[in-house]
Amino acid sequence: MSVLLIAASPSVRSRSGALLAGAAERLQHLGLAPRTLKLRDLPAQPLLHAEFDHPEILASLEAVAQAKVVVLATPIYKAAYSGLLKVFLDLLPQDGLMGKSVWTLATGGSLAHLLALDYGLLPVLSALGARAHVDGVYATDAHIPREPDGDYRIDDEITRRLAIGASQVFERVPHPALEASQA
Repeated sequence: MSVLLIAASPSVRSRSGALLAGAAERLQHLGLAPRTLKLRDLPAQPLLHAEFDHPEILASLEAVAQAKVVVLATPIYKAAYSGLLKVFLDLLPQDGLMGKSVWTLATGGSLAHLLALDYGLLPVLSALGARAHVDGVYATDAHIPREPDGDYRIDDEITRRLAIGASQVFERVPHPALEASQA
């Protein structure tokens, strides 16, 4: 597996989930087939009690280990990334993101929390070994309005930024067919 998408919203339908879906669409358009891990679907007790031997926890940690690029999508609550993401990141080994590129996506009520990625999340990711960061995308509620049917719509500016980020991810993922043709 080359690209792992991690949905860190505790909600079934969320703006950060819509943002992650938009990123997945852009990655698929480039020929990548990312896998998605929804943290809200992990069993709560093993997650909160750090039961490293639980099969679903083991599988989620292995998915991170196998990924070349990890895409994290989180809502910003009270100027910080979701607690669900924090609990999951705490389960990763100290070098759990070593050699991986990370793309952060976040949503918040206003631009006031824009720096939560740079000052809250990126230091944690760096402490876990991530050194290559794809340009993050932060979107406000105004960038991802809710439609009358309850779905979220990503505006053109955020769609453009997702396309740029997806291109950066594409550059970081090994392409066996290309490597074989250049040999």
